Parts: sequence; structure tokens; C-alpha cells
Amino acid sequence: QVQLVESGGGLVQAGGSLRLSCAGSGSIFRSNAMGWYRQAPGKQRELVAAISSGSVGITNYADSVKGRFTISRDNAKNTLYLQMNSLKPEDTAVYYCNAGPWFRVVAMEGYRGQGTQVTVSS
Repeated sequence: QVQLVESGGGLVQAGGSLRLSCAGSGSIFRSNAMGWYRQAPGKQRELVAAISSGSVGITNYADSVKGRFTISRDNAKNTLYLQMNSLKPEDTAVYYCNAGPWFRVVAMEGYRGQGTQVTVSS
């Protein structure tokens, strides 16, 4: 059974940083692409970042976070990360990690965790 557990969310002032983590179980990290997406109240879900499987780790970012967020994965630790710098109030949302084939990850489908709340105050 695949389980994904996010952590690292919280309250931070604008301009601050947070690092989200997503711990996985099973063989998910060895064979699947992974990603982070977010859901804010009253807004559509947004794919924040995605990273391919394998050692190369090809990445893709939403324009809204390019240059501020970095996605990475540690397959040895079965953990996905999202380093978020220069946070803005509009980054406030529940952040979810997901896993699966690339086309499902970028569609914000596949396996997912329970989410972690990120709140950025102005």
C-alpha cells in the first residue's frame, strides 16, 4: 500500500522560507515521478512543481514559483522536498505531494498525501 505523508507546513511571514517534506512508503520513489500541487480556498488547484523518476530528476515548475521554489528527491530516504523561498501571501494554500507516472503527476492525479497547510502573512 502506497502512503505519502507531508510535513513542514506552517505560518511564515512574507519573504520567509519553508521546506516541505513528503515521506513515502513502498517502492514508490524508485519508479514514479513525483510532484507538489496546492489548493487555496476559492481557487483552482495548481501544480507547483514536478520531478521525474530516476537519477537525473528532470523538473518542471509553475511560472508563479520559478526562481523561488526548488523540488528535489532523495530516493535513498524515500523523501520528496519542496524548498520554498521568498514566500508571498498568495502562496498560502494546502500543499499536497503526489506520485505516479509523469502524465498523472502533472495532472495532479495519482497517489497523494493528506496535505500540509502553508500560511504566509503579509
